[in-house]
Amino acid sequence: QVQLVESGGGLVQAGGSLRLSCAASGRTFSSSVMGWFRQAPGKERQFISAISRSGSATYDPNSVKGRFTISRDNSKNMVYLQTNSLKPEGTAVYYCAARGGGYSLSSGTGYDYWGQGTQVTVSS
Repeated sequence: QVQLVESGGGLVQAGGSLRLSCAASGRTFSSSVMGWFRQAPGKERQFISAISRSGSATYDPNSVKGRFTISRDNSKNMVYLQTNSLKPEGTAVYYCAARGGGYSLSSGTGYDYWGQGTQVTVSS
């Protein structure tokens, strides 16, 4: 099992940046594909980034490409999401999640461990 705790959210002005962190515990972290999702009020959860087990490969959908960067440090059991050029529509609860293999990195399915989320609010 993997337990996940996100941090780093807050209030930021449009165009600003935040670095979100996800602390993982459990023996299977380094064997887990990690992803970030967000969910705005009244909207469906959106898949926004993923990173391979080793960290050598990442995926970012067009909606955040060039603005968000995912990274991981397996020695510290940490995953990060650097968010730049934030937009008001980026206001949401941001979640990190973990899964095993069996899906392409661009797939947002198969995630079976989730954190509690961290709130990001982007003011205009």
